[in-house]
Amino acid sequence: MTLPKPGPSPELREARRLLGVDPVAAVEYARRAVAVEPQSFETRFLLGAALRRSGEISAACAVLAPLATVRPAAWGLHYEYGTALAALGRSDLAIAALERATSANPQSSLAWHALGDQLALRNRTDAAVAAQMRVVPGYVGDAALADVASALFTREDPRARAALWTRFGLDLNDVAAVRLLADIGMRLGHFAAVEPLLAAAVATAPAFAPARFSLALTLHRLERGAEALTAIEPVVEAYPGSAMVVGLQAAIHMQLGNVAQAIDAYEGVVRTTPEDSEMWHAYGHALRAIGRQSDAVAAYRRAIAIAPGSGEAWWSLANLKTVRFDAEDIARMQALPEAASANPGDRAYLDFALGKALEDERRYAEAFDHYARGNAARKRLEPHDAAAHHRFVTQSIAAFDTSLFARAAGAGCDAIGPIFVVGMPRSGSTLVEQILASHSQVEGASELPTLTALARDLAVANPGYPSSISQVPLETFAELGRAYLKQTEVYRSGDRPLFVDKFPGNFLHGGLIHLMLTNARIIDVRRDPVACCFSIFKQAFARGQAYSYDLEDLAHYYRDYVALMAHFDTVLPGRVHRIVYEDLVDDAESEIRRLLGYCGLAFEPHCLRFFETGRNVRTPSSEQVRRPIFRDALDQWRGFEPWLGPLIETLGPLARPVTDRP
Repeated sequence: MTLPKPGPSPELREARRLLGVDPVAAVEYARRAVAVEPQSFETRFLLGAALRRSGEISAACAVLAPLATVRPAAWGLHYEYGTALAALGRSDLAIAALERATSANPQSSLAWHALGDQLALRNRTDAAVAAQMRVVPGYVGDAALADVASALFTREDPRARAALWTRFGLDLNDVAAVRLLADIGMRLGHFAAVEPLLAAAVATAPAFAPARFSLALTLHRLERGAEALTAIEPVVEAYPGSAMVVGLQAAIHMQLGNVAQAIDAYEGVVRTTPEDSEMWHAYGHALRAIGRQSDAVAAYRRAIAIAPGSGEAWWSLANLKTVRFDAEDIARMQALPEAASANPGDRAYLDFALGKALEDERRYAEAFDHYARGNAARKRLEPHDAAAHHRFVTQSIAAFDTSLFARAAGAGCDAIGPIFVVGMPRSGSTLVEQILASHSQVEGASELPTLTALARDLAVANPGYPSSISQVPLETFAELGRAYLKQTEVYRSGDRPLFVDKFPGNFLHGGLIHLMLTNARIIDVRRDPVACCFSIFKQAFARGQAYSYDLEDLAHYYRDYVALMAHFDTVLPGRVHRIVYEDLVDDAESEIRRLLGYCGLAFEPHCLRFFETGRNVRTPSSEQVRRPIFRDALDQWRGFEPWLGPLIETLGPLARPVTDRP
């Protein structure tokens, strides 16, 4: 008679139950289970797993290491041991353990993802990509999974958490699983929801570089550069030779306007990994920002030499505006097959580059075809809700009325400092900033994300915003003004009393600016509407300009912009100074004197020679503002007039040169 094998002890059963919900308690029960069965593989393995999840990483390694030597085919053991080693920053040993895990279980998304992270830290780029590609097909393009993840990130739906557990075996007390979940969230654009998950993972395992790297990347994407820099610095110290890590540090420096530090970082990366196309490309951006155009061209060319199908690198070269492609360049781009890049966004960049190249050759029909194809591809990737935008503008016009401004008079922060340059992109706003920054009392801070973030937070705190603006306590406006000044300090490098924030989209918050910063200057830069809109249409923006991918959407957006600014002219007469690009071209000195007078500044002749001002410029107009005002861009759109019917018709009466004055 064969006796049945005894089942697991009550302590082991309880440790199993608690592992995914309360790892600290699971440690206690696992220790009791080990005391009952000291030779049991499962009890010791469970103890190691619980220790890792509870943040006792060294203790976890001490338990798991002996087991790993005797169970080479136990993939879960090697995954646990590898991620514990990774959490201690011992990436070489972690890679070896995780390779054993993936070999034993090639279907484990968790193990492949963790392995890819460690390989990337060690600059083993091809192997890292191969590892990640074992994971990516499992969730990129999976509509059902996207719905589940969105439910988790937007509503904290417990059913979504269970579904993700089933799909990937995700244990949210496992920092490596959190890293995978965060990756899913970031790919779906849920950066704000991902941040607390990653912060908790970093608190549990401070030396787990992938989580800290992802936290820094998330903060960077949320435009919280100072926090991102703090998050990435320990990872740089641990992995100073990692192109991925140092590259992110450099990108954060660029975000903060620390271009010299960014260049130093990129130069180190391209020396270490000279065949990394993306790093050469990013290095080119930094060189461009400080006016080293020939070096930027060389960096972009190097990126293209390494990756000839990189549409974004070709576009960056075209976007210099001063580079003209030769016949060989055009032939090389045209010869690239449609599938030259698996990334549809990259193919769109190539279409924009070809559009610019063919436009320079006056081959307008072919150029427009490429611009249209590039925009169509971008629109599929980033659709625009024109109705929602129009609704926001209409609600703003109704809510920010004379009674609100009368009731809130004097409620805001009265500090003198910010000069907001607003309007449409490609309207001349960078030129206006450059002129102002040539004055001894003004610093150019470029396009700051701060006001947009504050407005977003205000909307979260006050559902129904902007219609609910009248319900906001008056003292909130001064608090917002002080918060804006405090948060923008990181973007300022000098001691000049005034600074320019030239984020064009701040026109949407013109009323809020007046309420929170009563002495701020607001400058609205206008350009011929058709010229401006078409210039936007042929510009491949990095992100955030979804309205620009369709001529009719562009026209509707422009009409909303004009309507909102006209409203502010009515309810806040004289508050906004308007400068027309064509007038600036025709009579620069008169317009500059008016501009400076509005800002309360004495005229300085150097403002007329703005192109001699040495400063970082990180917008598409960086090359134009380094030369005298030119007329050659005024009528560039006319070669494309046969294809601009939808734009001109939708603009209606606005489709004529700007003639209004403040």
